[in-house]
Amino acid sequence: QVQLVESGGGLVQPGGSLRLSCAASGFTFSMYVMRWYRQAPGKERELVAAITSDGGSTNYADSVKGRFTISRDNAKNTVYLQMNSLKPEDTAVYYCNTIRRNYMYWGQGTQVTVSS
Repeated sequence: QVQLVESGGGLVQPGGSLRLSCAASGFTFSMYVMRWYRQAPGKERELVAAITSDGGSTNYADSVKGRFTISRDNAKNTVYLQMNSLKPEDTAVYYCNTIRRNYMYWGQGTQVTVSS
C-alpha cells in the first residue's frame, strides 16, 4: 500500500531554516508528481510546492517563492522541502501528497512552528 512519511518539522525562529523529508513506499515513486501542502490552524489546506516525476520542473505558491525549494531523490524514494527565511505565517502542519489512480494520498504531516 502507498505510504508517505514526513519528517523534519520543529520549532524554528523567524529567519531560520528547516528541511522536510517525505519517504515514500508502495508505488513506483519515480513515475509520479509529488507535492507539499500545508494547513495552518483555522485555514484550508494549501498547495506549497510541486515537482515532476523526473525533478525537471517545479512550481511554488507565490507566498513561498524564492524561500522554499522542492527536490527529490528517486533512488531514495524521497521528496524534500528546503525552507529558508521562515516567517511566522509559515507555521502549519506540512503534508506530502501524491495522486495515483485518481486517489490522493497523504502522509501524517509534520508540524512546523516559526516563533521567537
